[in-house]
Amino acid sequence: MAVGEAKTGLLRRVDELRRDLAQRDTAVLAAHSGAVLAANGLALVVWGTAVHITLPDFIARSPATGQVLDPMTQALLAYYLHTTNGAPVAGEWIAFTQLANGRFYTRAFQSYTGHKLTQVFGNNVGWFEKTAVALGGQAIAFAGAAFQFQVLPRVPLLVACWPGDDDFPPSYKMLFDAHVNHHLPTDACAIIGSIMTGRLLTAKA
Repeated sequence: MAVGEAKTGLLRRVDELRRDLAQRDTAVLAAHSGAVLAANGLALVVWGTAVHITLPDFIARSPATGQVLDPMTQALLAYYLHTTNGAPVAGEWIAFTQLANGRFYTRAFQSYTGHKLTQVFGNNVGWFEKTAVALGGQAIAFAGAAFQFQVLPRVPLLVACWPGDDDFPPSYKMLFDAHVNHHLPTDACAIIGSIMTGRLLTAKA
């Protein structure tokens, strides 16, 4: 599928999700998602940044400027609000392949996430650590180096690095909380991986 067709399909799906969300109880949506219900919308934090979602159109905007946020963030929030059932974080990390239907897309997911990080950071673990901290990552005792990022109120993400040696090359992977499918479909988890990779590669300088 061409990039343009994929983008059009995503935008169409977001419109469908928003139409369905407009029929739901916003108080329940707020409770399940960890958002705060205000008179004119929902307030929550995405990637550590406050976001305002206007009602009933469910469009995400900057609370400071009112500017409409980028399409990928719009899609992520639409999926999240539509899917989340308020389940608590499991506290156990799983690979993309362990997500619902994730096994079929693992190779593609790793190609635009972990493989890209490996190409850039390689065995320079210190550079990876510095970049992750600059983005608000919290160091976790896992692998050679790992950082947890709070993507959404109920969705943490772990970016882990296994340094290479004489026998094995370095490896980077993104891991999800075991309850993530209570909050996002696997397609949206793929969006998270793409966004996180882009954030790390942009911040590396």
